[in-house]
Amino acid sequence: MFHDRAQIHAEAGRGGDGGLSFRREKFVPKGGPDGGDGGRGGDVVIVADPTLRDLSPLRRVKRLRAGRGGNGRGSRKHGADGEDAELRVPVGTQLLDEEGRLVADVTSPVARLVVARGGSGGRGNARFATPTRQTPRFAETGLPGEEAELTLRLKLVVDAALAGLPNAGKSSLLRRISNAKPKVADYPFTTIEPVLGTVEGPDARQLTVADVPGLIEGAADGAGLGHEFLAHLERARLLLHVIDASEGDLEERFRAIDRELAAYGAGLDARPQVVVLNKVDLLESPPSFALADERVVRVIATSAATGEGIEELKRALFELCSVAPTAGDELSLPEFLEYRPRSRRGPAFRILRTDRGYRVTGKPPPAAELEEALRQVGIRPGAEVEVAGETLEWDE
Repeated sequence: MFHDRAQIHAEAGRGGDGGLSFRREKFVPKGGPDGGDGGRGGDVVIVADPTLRDLSPLRRVKRLRAGRGGNGRGSRKHGADGEDAELRVPVGTQLLDEEGRLVADVTSPVARLVVARGGSGGRGNARFATPTRQTPRFAETGLPGEEAELTLRLKLVVDAALAGLPNAGKSSLLRRISNAKPKVADYPFTTIEPVLGTVEGPDARQLTVADVPGLIEGAADGAGLGHEFLAHLERARLLLHVIDASEGDLEERFRAIDRELAAYGAGLDARPQVVVLNKVDLLESPPSFALADERVVRVIATSAATGEGIEELKRALFELCSVAPTAGDELSLPEFLEYRPRSRRGPAFRILRTDRGYRVTGKPPPAAELEEALRQVGIRPGAEVEVAGETLEWDE
């Protein structure tokens, strides 16, 4: 089944704790502090994968968590950085935040987008040594990583897309011109999800064509099945407007679909169109399409059943789609190559690890937030916590 939406909770890795140790070596009296820094937490990264067609691999992925940074150790050994968590998505995927705002658009096949950055590692006690404080008995804990609740929405990036009323023969046409094998039957709404096909051309050239469910009157307002997939027409450079030539009143059938494209918006009604008069094998005489429209660049009579006009249609496709499809400049958001969500906890305070427990520096947070932060760093009953000049004993 085709999936064009998914939700993911991205959680970057926590930074490692700074080391709390002193040099203890034979013949080296008063070795001093030598605790190394903690490693940085891993990032959550969105990676474009041109081999993916939809978001179905993500249907079971609800949470993506990056690795935690390693703790600092003695001898000034720094902790290892946490491992990044990568999520592979098809080209054309958009990322929306919790409020539904577009924050990133995967428009390049080599795109890498950081959606949650790992927390920085804590400094070891070697960093706090000064001429007047030569044996610091505390070190910093690592900071938590960023978190983001993201909605992934796919808009297919294709060369051309088939649009038309139900039972116009779009699926049969796609079978004829490409390697796709969509379901074909003699009843409306045979196609209930987008189908992609690859059209082979001269000089090993290839084009990608999408077939979406048939549109009916009111589709832009939610009627029928097509409204759910109109978004996949947005990035097609060419629309193949398929009309059943055996039904008569071809111009009115063209206008019916055109009204839905205009109502949906996104510039679909201004897109270049090739009008494909299908099922001409059912006619006794050639069809006539008299509507003058500057958007109609070709009118081609075809029969998916007999193959009439198929080669002409393929030649027109390669002639009109000579440039690789893109998402369009208006949809590219390069400034969002690094999406910085709001951190779960702000940097207003830090927790230092001491030889007796922990010390809270900076502006004291609310009690509930402080308790959660101390649990995150692994505090145990009996440990001392120094906050706002007072020393308290932790008790669950």
